[in-house]
Amino acid sequence: MKLYRSCNGIVAEDAGRFYVLNAPSWDDLVTREDLHNYLSQLIREAKPADGAPRDLLPPIGSQEVWAAGVTYYRSRNARMEESKVAGGGNFYDRVYHATRPELFFKATPDRVVGPDAKVASRHDSAWSVPEPELTLFVTPGGKIAGYTIGNDMSSRDIEGENPLYLPQAKVYDRSCALGPCLLIEDQPLSAATEIVLEIRRSGAAVFSGATTLKEMKRRPEELVEYLYCNSSFPHGCFLLTGTGIVPPDSFTLKPGDEIRITIPPIGTLVNVVG
Repeated sequence: MKLYRSCNGIVAEDAGRFYVLNAPSWDDLVTREDLHNYLSQLIREAKPADGAPRDLLPPIGSQEVWAAGVTYYRSRNARMEESKVAGGGNFYDRVYHATRPELFFKATPDRVVGPDAKVASRHDSAWSVPEPELTLFVTPGGKIAGYTIGNDMSSRDIEGENPLYLPQAKVYDRSCALGPCLLIEDQPLSAATEIVLEIRRSGAAVFSGATTLKEMKRRPEELVEYLYCNSSFPHGCFLLTGTGIVPPDSFTLKPGDEIRITIPPIGTLVNVVG
């Protein structure tokens, strides 16, 4: 089942059919610990919609967005390379092998954009890239109840200059995109699930790459356990799980670039840099 947040309300998709849900608000709906069963009940009582929803909003209400870093070997190598001059390369190798993961705050809801909206690169950065990531939706009780696609926009030169600059490299207006929907599953996604990134410029592909969840070093449940240690999330939260796709060092985003991230069970998240 999929949940869409649109300008015209909340729409659910089940078995290829769409339904308008009678839910007080997005937060009231998604923060239920029995979300999968409750959504199934709402769909049985809902009216069919006239086709797929339009004017999609990011599938987020009052939730915070957090992120995990260095969860793929490819990301470890990229972080070490970009920060070696600053002497921070060893940090990333150590965290890749450590018991405790790297977790950091990514975005407030007002900094998040949805499908077909514009993401931003910092004006004081000369090396910006998208980071395509499976994103977990976690209930207030710490249960992984759903999945969406996340784009963790990053300024590689700022973080590479000094690892302590990570908040500036990662957290700014329109630095995060989520969507196009929230996939509600009561079972974990298969390790064979693919993540595909394509960046198009003037209608032509300038970069593409793919990975699978089996390349991720840490289990999603492990990341959630550390995130919820001594922290509470009364509205639930979103957790980006890291990237295994990194464009070459010679690549940086430009205004007008189209970023397409596909995770087959969820769909495709499309954004333009601007």
